[in-house]
Amino acid sequence: MSQAADRIEYGEVRDSSLLESALRDRRRTLVRSIAVACATLSIALALFHLFVAVFGTPESRSFRSTHLTVMLVLAILLNPLGRRLFGDPVWVSGDAGNTRRILGLIVDLALVALGLGIQAYTLHDIDAFASREGDLTRADLYLGTAMIALVFEATRRAVGIPMVMVTLFFVAHTLYANYFFGFFYGPPTSFEKYVDMIFMRSEGIFGIPLFVASTFIVLFIIFGAVLIRSGAGRMFIDLAIALTGYRTGGPAKASVVASAFLGMVSGSAVANVVTTGSFTIPLMKQLGYRARFAAAVEACASSGGQITPPIMGAAAFIIAEFMHLSYLWVIVAAIIPTFLYFATVYFMVDIEAEKDGLQRIEKARLPRLGPVLKQGWHQLLTLVVLVTLLAVGYTPMLSAFWAIVTLVALSFVNKATRMSAVDLFAGLETGVRRAMPVTIACACAGIIVGSVFVSGLGLKFTNIVIELSGGYLFLLLVLTAIAAIILGMGMTTTAVYITVAALIVPSLIEVGVVPIAAHLFAFYFGVVSSITPPVALASFAAAAIAGSSPMGTAVESARIGIAKYLVPFVFVYNPSLLFEGPLWLTAASTLTALVGLWGLSVALEGWCRGPLSPLTRVIVAVASIALLYPPMVPLFGVVPGYLVTALGIAGIGLFISRKYRFRRAVKA
Repeated sequence: MSQAADRIEYGEVRDSSLLESALRDRRRTLVRSIAVACATLSIALALFHLFVAVFGTPESRSFRSTHLTVMLVLAILLNPLGRRLFGDPVWVSGDAGNTRRILGLIVDLALVALGLGIQAYTLHDIDAFASREGDLTRADLYLGTAMIALVFEATRRAVGIPMVMVTLFFVAHTLYANYFFGFFYGPPTSFEKYVDMIFMRSEGIFGIPLFVASTFIVLFIIFGAVLIRSGAGRMFIDLAIALTGYRTGGPAKASVVASAFLGMVSGSAVANVVTTGSFTIPLMKQLGYRARFAAAVEACASSGGQITPPIMGAAAFIIAEFMHLSYLWVIVAAIIPTFLYFATVYFMVDIEAEKDGLQRIEKARLPRLGPVLKQGWHQLLTLVVLVTLLAVGYTPMLSAFWAIVTLVALSFVNKATRMSAVDLFAGLETGVRRAMPVTIACACAGIIVGSVFVSGLGLKFTNIVIELSGGYLFLLLVLTAIAAIILGMGMTTTAVYITVAALIVPSLIEVGVVPIAAHLFAFYFGVVSSITPPVALASFAAAAIAGSSPMGTAVESARIGIAKYLVPFVFVYNPSLLFEGPLWLTAASTLTALVGLWGLSVALEGWCRGPLSPLTRVIVAVASIALLYPPMVPLFGVVPGYLVTALGIAGIGLFISRKYRFRRAVKA
């Protein structure tokens, strides 16, 4: 598809598919049979969700439990016990580990049977099941306990032990609060009541997080997977290179732009890294960028995908549900912060390229914009269709359905993008597999939310956080950010957001933060852990491609991605950046924030048309922070905010005029 395929080589941008691997592998092996079963289940679930998107959801509990059951089966089979990888053989002649692998397979199959049995029990008489809320039978108690344990085991395999440990803390607190101290002390909850709340009712496993995962999230992730399958991933990279490749530091800028494009349909930071980074990182190194810097740029750009509309790492749907807002309003509110973040990474790349004197790539080696758009315009049109349908009032589910239909239909516009039946089914299967960890994390997060609801810890936590902050908003925000980053080291972004939203966001709203700003603040700091040491998965993935130090890359990523730490504070104090308030204020605030972030990038890099002295860097940094300060909020309650902004404009203006005057004098 690429117009530059003979000039700049890079791999096919496409997700692996169990369906395709099973079709290629003709051997009659147990592993192949499981692969076929997983692919079949995934495709069946995808088709079920497409059907539901058009004709409406069935009874709530049966729908959510069906979705979760299939995802639990996939989580167990695709993350087997006793084998390192799913594709590893169960039996190897003469291998001492055969017993371990066979026992692991037996346990896996037993857990699958348990999950299917619980689902059959639930659906056998769903009306009678619902009527027993608050009056559990012995079978309800046993199977409810088994379901909670099954969710924990699936979470351990598909998400990680840290999330299991965090959730177990809340479970233990709810059941044994009388053994805790301080504000954690409280009355214990009986085990029967706990199982009733977590398993039988809609406040636990089958609560809001799973509802959102089984309705909105899965369809949008399927849409993204099918879009990438159609060749859009490669087209996005071509488009980014055509737009920026000829500029100074072109490959790094292409990395930023390409990751922004891919981020619109992929909410995974690590997936974005391995998709675009396998091409852009070697090109950046070839051009002269340091390996660590190249990896850090890719990590920062790729992690931005989680905050890029319309998918936003799947959390946008949960934010909308928690706030009872239109999903479209959430993604509109996220537009300016996302733009500011990517602009800052772009600034850092540009300054670094100028500082190191890096050369441009000849245009002859790059794809041309016209041919790229001519060949892939219909793939961009699919995104336009999706946003338009949301804007005119279609539900997110129906919008995603018609976007997928449009994508498949338009793929026949060009022979290079034409999708076969295998391509379509492989895309559906890949989408469900990518949605599986999100669903499992949402089910486990539902246990956290239910535990907090039963124990009353949420209200206590809100009060104690406000008390610790002394009522100072800035300190409260710092405490929230630290909590989200720490949780993000072991939990998925969606799970971090749900936890922080249940525990701390109410305290932010209570002290006067605009609700959408409070929720996005929690979400942003759940995302930032992917580039924050010591656990920075996006940075580590990029470091592996670049051959740089993982921890050094993480530190560099935190410096380059500084906007992700600052912008949430800015929009909390200045919610006009979220389109709260008059449009003129939104426009003015966006412009001053953009200039401020540019100045901060200059100060951090220590370069602007030449090296900067330490004193100049400090002055530029202070002026830049003044530009980030909201003009409508008095500083220390005394200095008018607009005066702070004016001083920032004067400082940056003086710096720029001196630099350009110096440059003209040197040329003269």
